[in-house]
Amino acid sequence: MRKTTSSNYINEERILASCGMAYTLSLIGGRWKPAILWQLLLNGRIRYNQLKKGLPDISERVLVSNLRELETHLLVSRIVHPEVPPRVEYELTELGQSMKPMLETISSWGNMHRELAETEHSVQI
Repeated sequence: MRKTTSSNYINEERILASCGMAYTLSLIGGRWKPAILWQLLLNGRIRYNQLKKGLPDISERVLVSNLRELETHLLVSRIVHPEVPPRVEYELTELGQSMKPMLETISSWGNMHRELAETEHSVQI
């Protein structure tokens, strides 16, 4: 828990309150959230184990934690089927689906930049 009186915390709160881009990145940023969102965008409703297989390097703990955060932010829906054994599926909410154009644009830009940077890097060597 961070001190709510620290200048770092206060500055972050001000930025998040006044900048839509910073706020968005705070919701979907990090190492795994974009990959989770992309898997859900590509696959629609998906069982937990299928999601895990699509992200083979993520730990169970990190996947569950990120899914819970995305659920808290109303971007992902968790569907529990009352069966034995329990079956759990995840899907993007309507709000999460509304991010599709943005996520596609970010992905395209990232691919373009990576290729450009790799080309530039290989020319410099």
